[in-house]
Amino acid sequence: MILADTSVWIDHLRFGIPEMQQHLNHNRIVIHPLIIAELALGSLRDRGKTLALLDLLPQIRVAQMGEVRTLIEVRRLYGLGIGAIDAHLIASILISPPTLMWTRDKQLR
Repeated sequence: MILADTSVWIDHLRFGIPEMQQHLNHNRIVIHPLIIAELALGSLRDRGKTLALLDLLPQIRVAQMGEVRTLIEVRRLYGLGIGAIDAHLIASILISPPTLMWTRDKQLR
């Protein structure tokens, strides 16, 4: 499975990413509620329809805050400029193998 982060979704919703559409068509994309929340805070074309479709995607297992805090300490993610939402996404991926993260964020590569 693939968790496309908010940056990938923004590009896909604005311009269309053929590879993303292919993954969606083959049910390879999972979503995290914090990604939906970030997208909901933006200006979406066809807002209601877009959010409804995102809600239909399979959700990755959501990490508990304790799991996120453990990840931050064990992997020494502090001081790297990684935000709380990205740390949450990484923790959720690690407890949901085999899930990969698709991001355009240079700090996460």
